[in-house]
Amino acid sequence: MSKTGSIRVGIGGWTFEPWRNHFFPSDLKQKDELHYASRQLKVIEVNGTYYSSQKPETFAKWAADVPDGFIFSLKASRFVTNRRVLAEAGESMERFLTQGLTELRDRLGPILWQFAPTKKFDPDDFEAFLKLLPAKQDGLPLRHVVEVRHDSFKVPEFVALLEKYGVAPVVAEHFDYPMIPDVTSDFVYTRLQKGSDDIRTCYAEADLKAWAERLDLWAAGKVPKDLSLIDDNRKVEEKPRDVFAFIIHEGKVNAPFGAIALQEKVSA
Repeated sequence: MSKTGSIRVGIGGWTFEPWRNHFFPSDLKQKDELHYASRQLKVIEVNGTYYSSQKPETFAKWAADVPDGFIFSLKASRFVTNRRVLAEAGESMERFLTQGLTELRDRLGPILWQFAPTKKFDPDDFEAFLKLLPAKQDGLPLRHVVEVRHDSFKVPEFVALLEKYGVAPVVAEHFDYPMIPDVTSDFVYTRLQKGSDDIRTCYAEADLKAWAERLDLWAAGKVPKDLSLIDDNRKVEEKPRDVFAFIIHEGKVNAPFGAIALQEKVSA
């Protein structure tokens, strides 16, 4: 057994005008931007799937455009998560999962279910939602991660629910949203959103080094001691875990350079 999981650092999307003649070479055609980005990075979080559905052919094209080992994380449809009663999300969830995303095959990474900042923790309703999340789609194993953005989720009961269903929380470094760094699944997913456009690598050298150390610890199955857990009484099994990290800051102009710099600092 490997002593450490894989660590993939990436960005949100690949279609962003300010990256042209900046991250992307000046002579690169727009149709080749994914091809180029996927050879500089190891993972990309797709935001477009949050707003609208895609065709199976689109997912197949994405998969064909990237190298072996590259991963797409998909942000799930807003029509699933932006509702008052999550227990009633089954039909919308099925519509999202059956749009053809399994055409990505081994390029399919975690599915991110993002909730509105106004959504509060209702234990019964949230468990009903977690029960809806399938372990597989078309025979392909699925990994699920939730990003909750209201402080009411910062309770041990929420962490226990995630562990029960094998779902990971987003470890969000954000100016307003809560950070939930508790490990509840076989992978860890973090979104680093405090970067600055004034820094070529988004984060200062010392901050990148600190995050690289945390990513390495998670990959080795350990828990960083400098992040405050919601439930610090839980025992977490020490086993290798895959780690996904995304630099998605406000202006995101330098996000690709930050992701590349952070990837270079990790050991896995």
